[in-house]
Amino acid sequence: MSDSSSWEVDVEGNFPLHKAVVEVMPRGTKIVSAASSGISAWTKTAKISVILEDGTRKGYFLKCATGQGARPLVEGEFHSVSAIDAVVPGLVPKAAGWGQYDNGETQEYFFLGDFHDMDFSAAPDPEYLMSQIADLHRKGMSPNGLFGFPIPTVCGKMERTVIWEKSWAKSFTHQLKDVIKYDNETNGQWLEYDAACQQLIDGVIPRLLGAWQSDGREITPALIHGDLWERNIGIDMETGETILFDPGSTYAHNEMEFGTWRCTWAFYFNSPIYMRLYQRHVEPSEPVDEWDDRNRLYSIHPYLNDSAGHPGSLSRQIAYNDMLFLCEKYAPLDCLEKYDPEKDVSVTGAYVP
Repeated sequence: MSDSSSWEVDVEGNFPLHKAVVEVMPRGTKIVSAASSGISAWTKTAKISVILEDGTRKGYFLKCATGQGARPLVEGEFHSVSAIDAVVPGLVPKAAGWGQYDNGETQEYFFLGDFHDMDFSAAPDPEYLMSQIADLHRKGMSPNGLFGFPIPTVCGKMERTVIWEKSWAKSFTHQLKDVIKYDNETNGQWLEYDAACQQLIDGVIPRLLGAWQSDGREITPALIHGDLWERNIGIDMETGETILFDPGSTYAHNEMEFGTWRCTWAFYFNSPIYMRLYQRHVEPSEPVDEWDDRNRLYSIHPYLNDSAGHPGSLSRQIAYNDMLFLCEKYAPLDCLEKYDPEKDVSVTGAYVP
């Protein structure tokens, strides 16, 4: 641990609290306790109980990260939360700040926001949740009319390339190349897979996404949460309201938000009621009959992100088969392997090795 003078003392709980964290709290805040809270795959998390200068008791949620993607994880979450809260107040816990400090071994980065005591076992009310997400997508307008985000964000722990682009096809390609790279670094090269990835980029994306911005057609960038799945949603135990957290936002095609809902780990968002209610507020992009293919394309990003974070998982095989489906339909190439419907979870309901 670094110089002891850098850490708060006489604080109850089991979580060491650096003074850099306290510095982003309101002036006059008294720390009561700091205790580990929650479970996170890539970070350490805690509840910080405080008394504000006016005597009000308050809880903060603290997330600390080191290593790969640590800064974009916390800085990106701060800006993502701030952007979402500005559009749909109360949909995410309010952000207090972010920063960094030396923990004696390495640089540690932190995000601080309001603490909510949440139930993670109950499914959110479909009508309320989808109206809120629709509001986010309709009202969250890109500040410059472009796709991207002001700073890097992450999905899981994998950093996104979110440089500003006029073309949605180019913007999505950047993000897809990111996860292909991360996946190859984790799981190694695979020649047939690499060929399918390249054809997806060269042939499928220009046809399926690029066509929207041709012949005078346009698509409006929308603010998305960016990692919206069941484990990033809770029900506030005091208010009963649905709370989203852990965003890694970008201004994107709104339908990208729902790629994860196609994945094998979806356990209530795969119910059609959620999408049906969303589409009452926001109609599918044209052509409507390609919605499912776009959703399949968007699901490849979280599948490869999952594969990169969990070596040896089935996600890579599922994504590869989905690539083959899309290539056969939109950009056939004789040298590619054939799509196998028996390995398609949207057909079988489960992956069959």
